[in-house]
Amino acid sequence: MGAVCAHFFFLKKLEVSIINKKVIPNNVNDDLVNEKIRFREVLVIGPTGQQLGIKSRQEALEIAYSQDLDLLCVSPNSNPPVCKILNYGRYHFEQQKKSKEAKKKQHVTEVKPLRLSPVIDKHDFETKLRQARKWASDGMKVKIDMRFRGRLITRVEVGRKIMNEFVEAMSDVANVEKKPNLEGNTMSCVLAPKKTGK
Repeated sequence: MGAVCAHFFFLKKLEVSIINKKVIPNNVNDDLVNEKIRFREVLVIGPTGQQLGIKSRQEALEIAYSQDLDLLCVSPNSNPPVCKILNYGRYHFEQQKKSKEAKKKQHVTEVKPLRLSPVIDKHDFETKLRQARKWASDGMKVKIDMRFRGRLITRVEVGRKIMNEFVEAMSDVANVEKKPNLEGNTMSCVLAPKKTGK
């Protein structure tokens, strides 16, 4: 009889502990939330921002669960670690929203590479100029490289003249962000699209 009672008591205790463990959906990040918190003691901040003092992990979890809320470790490196009682689902949603807004505000400008030659013919020059103008009109930067291989290194001034002509022909759609500069056997220049005032 005593064994049956003990077994029944164990099952009831197990049932209570399962009920108390909250399952957090979509917690795919590294947040320390609820059962993931492993610190022995934590400084607890209530849902309205009030300090509830230093509590054991279990006490902190019980306070959060009793309000049908979650315990999130907001500062794991503090001594003691700081945990806040909140609605984790709502918090996670807000964080994702902020992250999306921040990404929208970040404007990444693509840089398109283009290669010229110090012995380029007129047709090739015009083809590459059309391509560069299209990229600049589409809001992309253009990085122009001119490589001087072998004996062509003696024609640096000819190459610089071609590079300057190209930059001049682009001046209505792009500004010079990096002036033509020779490093080793390569002359480089970066053109940025002109702001359209949108």
